[in-house]
Amino acid sequence: MILECVANVSEGQDEALLTDLAARAGDALLDLHRDADHHRAVLTLAGPADLVSESARALATAAVDRLDLRAHDGAHPRLGVLDVVPFVPYQPGRRAPEDLGAAAALRDDFAHWLGTELGVPSFLYGPLPGGANRTLPDIRRRAFAVAGLAPDFGPPRPDPRTGASAVGARRVLVAYNIWVSSVEVARRVAPAVRGRAVRALGLAVGDRAQVSCNLVDPDAYGPERLFDDVGALVAEAGGVVGGAELVGLIPESVLAAISRSRWTELGLGEWSTIEARLAAGPGASTPWGS
Repeated sequence: MILECVANVSEGQDEALLTDLAARAGDALLDLHRDADHHRAVLTLAGPADLVSESARALATAAVDRLDLRAHDGAHPRLGVLDVVPFVPYQPGRRAPEDLGAAAALRDDFAHWLGTELGVPSFLYGPLPGGANRTLPDIRRRAFAVAGLAPDFGPPRPDPRTGASAVGARRVLVAYNIWVSSVEVARRVAPAVRGRAVRALGLAVGDRAQVSCNLVDPDAYGPERLFDDVGALVAEAGGVVGGAELVGLIPESVLAAISRSRWTELGLGEWSTIEARLAAGPGASTPWGS
C-alpha cells in the first residue's frame, strides 16, 4: 500500500507559477491538472508515506509563500490558497483499502504542522479523534460562521492573503466534470444526480457550463454511469452534453471496468491512471500530464 495526496491550490492561470509549484512537489508528483476558469489546480502526489509527507509540505510552503487569495476570482468555491489536502490510502491494481488509519495519522501531522509552522487555520475532515466524522461540505458550509466550526489547528481566524485549509483522510474518489449546454441545465441536473455516491455542483465556467462532480465510490458508481445518467437528465431538461473531463487521475480498476470503446468519449485513456504514472517513474511526464 502507498499513500496518495491530492492537493488543490487556488491558482489555475499563471503557468510559470504552477510549473514552480510542481517542481517544489518533487518526485512524488504524478500529475498536475489546472483550470483557468476555476482558477484552481490539482496536484496528485503518491508514494511511500515519508515521500508524500515531504512533498506535501514543500508544496504547501510554496503555495502559502507565493499565492494571494485577495486577488483570486474563480468559479470553484475555496477556503484558501492551499484549499484542500486529502490523504488517501492506495493499493495499486486493487480496490481501495478500507482502513484510513495511516492516512489519518499523516493528515493529523500535516494539519498540525500547517497550522503551527505556516500559521494557516486547518480543519480536519474524514474520521476524527473520538469517533466522529466530518465531510468537506461540512467545512465549506460551517467554517468561521457565527457559532460555526473553529479550526482544529492554527490561528482562530484566517489571514486574508492565505485563507484556511481543509485537510482530510478519505478513500479514493474520482473528480469528473461534464460539460452541458447552459448554466440553467447544469443547475437543474446537479441536484438530480447528487446522492451518496455523487457530489455535484452546476457551475458557470467561463462562457460554458459544467456539472462538476466527485464520485466518492468510483468502483460502484464510476464515470461511465455518471456520464450516461447526466446525459439522460440533460436531455430531459432540453439540453445537450458537450463532453467530459477527468480532473487528476483515476484508479486502474475503475478504468478497466469501462469498455475501451468508450474511453475517448469519456475523456479517459491508459495514461489517465495512477498506476500508469507510478510505473513511468519520476520525470517521465511533464507536469501538465492531464
